Amino acid sequence: MIELSELRDSAQKAFPADQLIPNREESWNLVAEMGWLMIEVPEEDGGLGLGADAAATILYELGRVLAGAPIIPQMLTLRAICAAQGLENRGEWIERLCGGEYVPLNVLPSAITMTTDADGTRRLSGVLPGVAEADMAGHVLICASDIYTLAPLDAPGITVTERKLWDHSRRLFDVTLDGYAVDPALVLAEGSEARAPIEQRLYSGVLLAIAADSLGGAAACLDMTVEYLKTRKQFDRALAMFQALKHRIADLKTQVVAAEALFWSRAGDAGVSVVDLGAAKALASDVYRMVVEEAIQLHGGIGLTEEHQCHLFMKRAMLNLQLGGNLDFLREQAGRAALARFAA
Repeated sequence: MIELSELRDSAQKAFPADQLIPNREESWNLVAEMGWLMIEVPEEDGGLGLGADAAATILYELGRVLAGAPIIPQMLTLRAICAAQGLENRGEWIERLCGGEYVPLNVLPSAITMTTDADGTRRLSGVLPGVAEADMAGHVLICASDIYTLAPLDAPGITVTERKLWDHSRRLFDVTLDGYAVDPALVLAEGSEARAPIEQRLYSGVLLAIAADSLGGAAACLDMTVEYLKTRKQFDRALAMFQALKHRIADLKTQVVAAEALFWSRAGDAGVSVVDLGAAKALASDVYRMVVEEAIQLHGGIGLTEEHQCHLFMKRAMLNLQLGGNLDFLREQAGRAALARFAA
């Protein structure tokens, strides 16, 4: 059994903390070579059969360096294919994706409609927003009203348009479907009963992944800030010696450690609910925002310049707040669940 500490060490060696936003293509090849894409794939399907906490360990470390390799959408697509029993050549698809062939899905809400021609051909129309690094992909995973299916991005009726982002560590695309004809051989599941386990796996995976990325980024940004305060001097004293700044750093460290404790307790729980994962993601992303905002101030004048590394973390943090559901939505879900438990 691979220990989490071994995964953490290998990730830190492959992606050193002082090399932010490593080259996307080189990172992707390295991720595939290290076998990280198959972490959650069951052993009977040729994977490592490790738990969600193992995947979270890798994503946490990649979040520390703001990696652009789209490991999160790839892991999610693999979750969907592993949970689907209706896909033709399912084993071949798992092998291809574990080997590095990239098949993303959208990480922002979509509204896809399906119509049926007189000859029985099903056609999909609408927009898949937030498809990460779609320029690297050959296929995309589509969730319509009553169907999960893969679709080749060069098929008739599909166009891909980049959505410009403030966060330069990632690239998101909109995939527009205009009467795309569904290929029956690429259908993962049909009907609510078949789709339910896939949806559960996908949504819990999104929440887990974004939370891990957020906490990794928050920890790295805080470490960077502490190092700056140790070296920057004022009145011949390191800024780290000033009591007021010590208290601000201590407050941030407390927030990060508490969020990490909640996250790891839920990442290692196979029976954790989607609502509880949502609450962990909400806390993690909010702590990330808090840390980067304080880091910019603690770096003083240099921190206010857009060229400083603080802003790389800040832009990523602001996007993470929206992915997988924003704070208001996730907190409302957690609140309603808590009230229901108390009322029972």
